[in-house]
Amino acid sequence: MLTKERIKSPLSGWVGGKFHLAKTIVPLIPPHACYVEAFAGGAWITFRKAPSDAEVLNDINRDVITLYRVIQKHLPEFIRYMQWALVSRDEFLRLQQVDPETLTDIERACRFFYLQKLAFSGKIANKPTFGISAYRPPRLNLSRLEADLWDAHQRLARVTLECLPYSDVIQRYDRAETFFYCDPPYFGCEDYYGKAIFNRDDFQKLHDVLAVIKGKWLVSINDVPEIIEIFKNFNINKAETVYSIQKGGMSKVSELLISNY
Repeated sequence: MLTKERIKSPLSGWVGGKFHLAKTIVPLIPPHACYVEAFAGGAWITFRKAPSDAEVLNDINRDVITLYRVIQKHLPEFIRYMQWALVSRDEFLRLQQVDPETLTDIERACRFFYLQKLAFSGKIANKPTFGISAYRPPRLNLSRLEADLWDAHQRLARVTLECLPYSDVIQRYDRAETFFYCDPPYFGCEDYYGKAIFNRDDFQKLHDVLAVIKGKWLVSINDVPEIIEIFKNFNINKAETVYSIQKGGMSKVSELLISNY
């Protein structure tokens, strides 16, 4: 069920995010006790659906999960750290060079949030580009930081956060009463999220993991023949959405919604 509140994802603008498709996907979610996102990213489905009895957000990207954990547990400290940040190319380039493993969780979350908000198309892997437009203000609005994040803080209060490979989190939480939403990297765009995080072979591996579990699942992915072939034994539907990663603006495209129910 779609929530009445329009909770904003802390990672709005995350490459491959489901802001536009959430209103199509959420009504397709079957009854369940436990809800698991195996590839959380911007977690737009979680932020648009009504809370489940148990909820799990998983992402192999430690920066993503650290940000959600800090917003969940340490929002006032996060806001205090961010409130004097400068929107500048020099600071953007400086933070790119900082090793996140040397930072505290709050520092790491702030670094990631800053880079993601100011990177072109929200894409921060593989040498991101400073994405400030000459025609509109930056997406990092420090004056609205608390207002923008407070609803997400409350929504995440009872969510379990995991930082595991997708196969591990699926197998760990698999029950007949569990629903898994899987939003893997798009076919042909695997390196948008970093090197060796998700490879071309992982599409078949994801299929093989999902094919034998007890729970119900839905995969959203770009509409390409290779994916249709891999998942041909399951229910495949198409939904129209828009992509906005290219400089030319938005374009309407078809996305596959694949499920075992």
